[in-house]
Amino acid sequence: MIETAAHTIAATADRDDDPAAAAADWPAWPTYGLVEDLLPVLMRWRNAGRRAALATLVTIEGSSPRPLGSEMAVSDHGEVAGYVSGGCVEGAVAAHAAGVLAGGPPVMLDYGAGSPVLDVQLTCGGRIGIFVRALSDLDTYVDTLHAARRARRAIEVTVDLDDGRHLFDTALPPGRHGFRRQHLPPPRLVVAGGDPVTLALCQLAPTFGFETILLRPYGPSCAPPGTTLTHYDTRPLARALSELHLDAHTAVYTLTHDLDDDDRVLAHALASPAFAIGALGSRRKTRERAARLRDAGFDAAAIDRLNSPAGLDIDARQPREIALSVLAELTTHRPHADAGTC
Repeated sequence: MIETAAHTIAATADRDDDPAAAAADWPAWPTYGLVEDLLPVLMRWRNAGRRAALATLVTIEGSSPRPLGSEMAVSDHGEVAGYVSGGCVEGAVAAHAAGVLAGGPPVMLDYGAGSPVLDVQLTCGGRIGIFVRALSDLDTYVDTLHAARRARRAIEVTVDLDDGRHLFDTALPPGRHGFRRQHLPPPRLVVAGGDPVTLALCQLAPTFGFETILLRPYGPSCAPPGTTLTHYDTRPLARALSELHLDAHTAVYTLTHDLDDDDRVLAHALASPAFAIGALGSRRKTRERAARLRDAGFDAAAIDRLNSPAGLDIDARQPREIALSVLAELTTHRPHADAGTC
C-alpha cells in the first residue's frame, strides 16, 4: 500500500533475527527512497494526528550509498519515507522505529562489516550507525523547520545520542554525545524564457526537488502544461526582477533568445549570491555577452560565475536532453547540508 509517497508496512516486531519475515512485509519497489524532503511528509502525518520516528545515519565507516545525515521517517501507522542505505537495512530499521514508537527508548543500530548483526549486511562492504528516536514533540519539530523554510534560512538540529532529545541552532551541553544535521531551504530555480527547452526544464526541475519559478513577460495567462511551478510571472521583466529575491540557495537560468532580456536577467543574478547562473547561447555569443557585462561594470570574478553555454557538455541536442544537462550542472553547484557528530 502506498500513501502520500510513503510506503505502509507491517513493522510491528523486531525483524533483525528474521530477514525473510521482514522482506515479506517490505514493498516490492522502493518508492519511499525517492522521498528526499521529509518535512512535507511529517507535516501530513502531524495533521492527521499520527506520531513519527526518525532514523538518522550518524556514522559511516568505509563505503555507504547514502551520505551522512540521511534520514528515514516512520509513522505509528507503519508508513515509511526516505532511506538510510541502499535498501539493505530499511526493513529492520522500520521495525526498530515501530518499537520506539510503541514506547521503547531511542536505539543506535550498527550494521555492516564487523557489526554484531550478522543477518543484515551491506553489499558495499562498509559499516553504518543509524540512530532511531521518536519525535515526542512532533508539533514543535515540524513548526520550527517549517518557519525556517518559509524564511529561507538554514537551521541546525542537534540530537542528543543518549536520550534522543534535539535542540535547534544550539549546541549540546559539555559532555553530551550528539549529532548535528543542517536543514537547508529547498533549492530554487528561476527560469526566464518560453521555448521548448524552458518547457522541458520547468517539467523536469521539480522532480529534482527544485522550487521552480518561470518568468515569461507577456506570456500566456496559464502556466505551461505538465509543470508544477512555485510561481509563474507574466509581468514585464523589469518589474518581475525588481521583486525577485535571490539567495544562496537559488539558481537563475535565462533562455529567452533575446539579448537584452538575457542581459537584464544575468545582471540581476550576478549582483546576487545565487549559487548558479546560466544562459543559452553559442560560445561566440558567450564571448560577446561577457564583453557586454564587462561594459556594464561586472568584473572578471563576477563574469566567471556565468555558465554559458548552459549545461554540462553531454552532447545534448533535444530540449529534454538540454534540460537534463542544465540539471546536471545545477547538481554540481547546489549547496549541500552539513552533518556530523559533536
